[in-house]
Amino acid sequence: MSPHLRGAFEQELLHAREAEARGAPDAAWDHLERAHILSQAHALPHLRVHGAMFSFAGRARDWRELLGQVPRLLLAGPGSLLGRAPRGNTGGADVGIFTPMPIPDDLQRLLRQG
Repeated sequence: MSPHLRGAFEQELLHAREAEARGAPDAAWDHLERAHILSQAHALPHLRVHGAMFSFAGRARDWRELLGQVPRLLLAGPGSLLGRAPRGNTGGADVGIFTPMPIPDDLQRLLRQG
Protein backbone atom coordinates (compact mmCIF):
# COMPACT_ATOMS: atom_id res chain seq x y z
CA MET A 1 0.00 0.00 0.00
CA SER A 2 1.51 3.30 -1.06
CA PRO A 3 2.01 6.01 1.57
CA HIS A 4 -0.71 8.12 -0.11
CA LEU A 5 -3.25 5.31 -0.05
CA ARG A 6 -2.21 4.31 3.48
CA GLY A 7 -2.85 7.86 4.65
CA ALA A 8 -6.34 7.90 3.13
CA PHE A 9 -7.07 4.48 4.65
CA GLU A 10 -5.91 5.60 8.11
CA GLN A 11 -7.99 8.78 7.79
CA GLU A 12 -11.13 6.74 7.09
CA LEU A 13 -10.48 4.59 10.16
CA LEU A 14 -9.89 7.71 12.26
CA HIS A 15 -13.10 9.30 10.98
CA ALA A 16 -14.95 6.08 11.85
CA ARG A 17 -13.67 6.16 15.44
CA GLU A 18 -14.49 9.85 15.79
CA ALA A 19 -18.01 9.39 14.41
CA GLU A 20 -18.69 6.50 16.75
CA ALA A 21 -17.37 8.53 19.71
CA ARG A 22 -19.75 11.39 18.92
CA GLY A 23 -22.69 9.01 18.68
CA ALA A 24 -23.02 8.85 14.89
CA PRO A 25 -22.94 5.10 14.15
CA ASP A 26 -24.20 5.44 10.56
CA ALA A 27 -21.39 7.85 9.72
CA ALA A 28 -18.89 5.58 11.48
CA TRP A 29 -20.03 2.62 9.40
CA ASP A 30 -19.82 4.66 6.19
CA HIS A 31 -16.16 5.40 6.96
CA LEU A 32 -15.46 1.74 7.70
CA GLU A 33 -16.96 0.83 4.32
CA ARG A 34 -14.77 3.42 2.61
CA ALA A 35 -11.70 2.06 4.42
CA HIS A 36 -12.72 -1.40 3.24
CA ILE A 37 -12.81 -0.31 -0.40
CA LEU A 38 -9.36 1.25 -0.07
CA SER A 39 -7.90 -1.84 1.60
CA GLN A 40 -9.16 -4.65 -0.61
CA ALA A 41 -5.97 -5.21 -2.59
CA HIS A 42 -3.81 -5.30 0.57
CA ALA A 43 -4.13 -8.32 2.86
CA LEU A 44 -3.19 -6.84 6.24
CA PRO A 45 -5.16 -3.59 5.93
CA HIS A 46 -8.09 -5.60 4.54
CA LEU A 47 -8.00 -7.89 7.59
CA ARG A 48 -7.65 -4.87 9.85
CA VAL A 49 -10.78 -3.19 8.52
CA HIS A 50 -12.80 -6.40 8.87
CA GLY A 51 -11.53 -6.61 12.44
CA ALA A 52 -12.72 -3.04 12.98
CA MET A 53 -16.11 -3.89 11.46
CA PHE A 54 -16.37 -6.96 13.71
CA SER A 55 -15.52 -4.89 16.80
CA PHE A 56 -17.92 -2.12 15.81
CA ALA A 57 -20.73 -4.65 15.33
CA GLY A 58 -19.98 -6.13 18.75
CA ARG A 59 -20.12 -2.74 20.46
CA ALA A 60 -23.39 -2.00 18.64
CA ARG A 61 -24.74 -5.44 19.59
CA ASP A 62 -25.52 -6.01 15.93
CA TRP A 63 -25.43 -9.81 15.98
CA ARG A 64 -26.23 -10.20 12.29
CA GLU A 65 -23.27 -8.03 11.32
CA LEU A 66 -21.02 -9.61 13.93
CA LEU A 67 -21.72 -13.10 12.58
CA GLY A 68 -21.46 -11.85 9.00
CA GLN A 69 -17.95 -10.58 9.64
CA VAL A 70 -16.66 -14.02 10.69
CA PRO A 71 -16.41 -15.49 7.15
CA ARG A 72 -15.13 -12.15 5.89
CA LEU A 73 -12.31 -12.24 8.43
CA LEU A 74 -11.42 -15.72 7.22
CA LEU A 75 -11.52 -14.81 3.51
CA ALA A 76 -10.14 -11.26 3.48
CA GLY A 77 -6.44 -12.09 3.64
CA PRO A 78 -6.46 -14.89 1.06
CA GLY A 79 -8.83 -12.92 -1.17
CA SER A 80 -6.46 -9.95 -1.20
CA LEU A 81 -3.35 -12.06 -1.71
CA LEU A 82 -4.94 -13.91 -4.63
CA GLY A 83 -6.44 -10.78 -6.19
CA ARG A 84 -9.95 -12.17 -5.67
CA ALA A 85 -11.43 -9.40 -3.48
CA PRO A 86 -14.39 -7.97 -5.42
CA ARG A 87 -13.63 -4.35 -6.31
CA GLY A 88 -15.81 -1.79 -4.61
CA ASN A 89 -17.45 -4.23 -2.22
CA THR A 90 -18.23 -2.36 1.00
CA GLY A 91 -17.49 -5.33 3.27
CA GLY A 92 -20.63 -5.50 5.38
CA ALA A 93 -22.91 -8.46 5.97
CA ASP A 94 -25.63 -6.67 3.99
CA VAL A 95 -23.80 -7.37 0.69
CA GLY A 96 -22.56 -10.60 -0.83
CA ILE A 97 -18.97 -11.48 -0.04
CA PHE A 98 -18.10 -11.83 -3.73
CA THR A 99 -20.26 -8.99 -5.10
CA PRO A 100 -18.37 -6.22 -6.94
CA MET A 101 -19.85 -2.76 -6.44
CA PRO A 102 -19.37 0.72 -7.91
CA ILE A 103 -16.50 2.67 -6.36
CA PRO A 104 -17.20 6.29 -5.37
CA ASP A 105 -15.38 8.76 -7.62
CA ASP A 106 -13.15 10.16 -4.87
CA LEU A 107 -12.00 6.67 -3.90
CA GLN A 108 -11.39 5.76 -7.54
CA ARG A 109 -9.01 8.70 -7.78
CA LEU A 110 -7.16 7.58 -4.66
CA LEU A 111 -6.90 4.00 -5.92
CA ARG A 112 -5.57 5.17 -9.30
CA GLN A 113 -2.91 7.25 -7.56
CA GLY A 114 -1.69 4.14 -5.82
